[in-house]
Amino acid sequence: MVNKSMVVCGLIAALIQVYGCATVDPQQDYVRVEQHVGGATGIDRLYRPEDDAIVAEVVARLVNEGITASEAAQISLLNNPSLQAAFFDVGMARADVVQAGLLSNPFLGITAKFPDGGGLASIEASVAQNIAELWQIPIRTRSAERSLDRAILDLARMAAHLAADAKTAYYRAVGADERYRIERENLTVSRNLLELAIARQQAGAAAELDVNLSRSLVVDAEIEVERARLAAADSRRALATTLGLVADAGSLSLVDALPDDYPEMADPQSLVELARTQRLDIRAAAKAVSTAEASLEEERRRVFPSVEMGIEFESEARRSQGGRDFLADTARASIANGALAAPGIQPRSERHGEGGHETVIGPSLGIEIPIFDQNQAQIAKATFALERARKTAEALDRAMTQDVRGAVDRASTAWRMMQLYRDRSLPLADKNLDLSREAYRAGRTSFLSVLEAQRFFLETRSGYVSASEAAATAIPDLERAIGLPLSSIMGEPAPGEQPPDPNTEEGTKP
Repeated sequence: MVNKSMVVCGLIAALIQVYGCATVDPQQDYVRVEQHVGGATGIDRLYRPEDDAIVAEVVARLVNEGITASEAAQISLLNNPSLQAAFFDVGMARADVVQAGLLSNPFLGITAKFPDGGGLASIEASVAQNIAELWQIPIRTRSAERSLDRAILDLARMAAHLAADAKTAYYRAVGADERYRIERENLTVSRNLLELAIARQQAGAAAELDVNLSRSLVVDAEIEVERARLAAADSRRALATTLGLVADAGSLSLVDALPDDYPEMADPQSLVELARTQRLDIRAAAKAVSTAEASLEEERRRVFPSVEMGIEFESEARRSQGGRDFLADTARASIANGALAAPGIQPRSERHGEGGHETVIGPSLGIEIPIFDQNQAQIAKATFALERARKTAEALDRAMTQDVRGAVDRASTAWRMMQLYRDRSLPLADKNLDLSREAYRAGRTSFLSVLEAQRFFLETRSGYVSASEAAATAIPDLERAIGLPLSSIMGEPAPGEQPPDPNTEEGTKP
């Protein structure tokens, strides 16, 4: 019996050695996040929880030197606090994987029962371990690993979207700055027209109405300047928020201008197929299906949720005989000897009761019998969760096809509109304004013709900036829809984007 108990003790000690030592280290998980983000954005420098000081230095250097659109995306991946917080979700998912691989702690029970008449107590002790986890741990760990894979992909998708948002915010800020500059120039144009109308009035060739109309245009232009100034400041503050900066957004130096040259767009269907293999949310949905499948298998193995094996020890109680009457014992001994005699020595068995004392030890086994609860409800719940995950993945795939096609259509349309403004509308508006002014100065046309030409000129300039901004922001939207940087899609760097040189300080990881 003792040998068997020693075997059981040895088994428990071995399990403690195997499952008792566990550490949570998510560093390799962070490397996987970087790889996914690098594939989706072309940027592989990412925040690490232990690199806060280095990140601050890199961000400060980039900001001080002036930032491009691609550097704005880089800064957001290093410095955005929401993204930094999301990294700890991966750490928690890694902790769940470690926890899933651990046995539950053994149960120790001790009972002491004391005799009512005194004596030594009856002691019962047991140590039990749920060994059902030995066949539950592998599938439980696999399920946790699938959840970790999904957390990694979710974080990478968040980072990729953040990089696209940073580029979008950058181009919007550049567009707002350009619109502010144009509105100031428009104010100058309006003031020039006012000076021309005043000169014509002083020469007796223009009416006071012409001058008043010119003054109203100047006032409208001043209002537009203030509106554009506020919009530019708000756009810069939005960019600073995306980049995680707390400095004055007005001090940011935005190096890139709105791009005016774009590559030819690939066939939408080929881009749909590319997105199906590259988009991180599609891959995360596939991981969710795998996680649900593992969870279903885990619930099926919980039909016998508890099988406990251990050791039990029992020591019997020994009852005390009570106090001894020495006078009565002396009298009995003296009568028996015919003279005064001392009482005899009482044996241990008589002092503590009859019989001997036994100690027993041996293995124990306990099993929860699945009679009423066979885990049917949880198995059914896991089945429903699996079907939901499959339908969710299917819905995401269908939505992705329209998302990619829409992004391609919007990008192509925005680029064509920008080209129409640049190549046709702007030259025509500029020429019409010059001709109308010369004709008005020479007295060959009315002031209303000049006003109409100037209105067309101002609206065309503003429209061109809006079209250029829309074309620029279509780039990150397309990258987000496909899940790849435009340089990977087209085989060449996107407008305003240059890959970092690995031989420079910018090309090395912090």
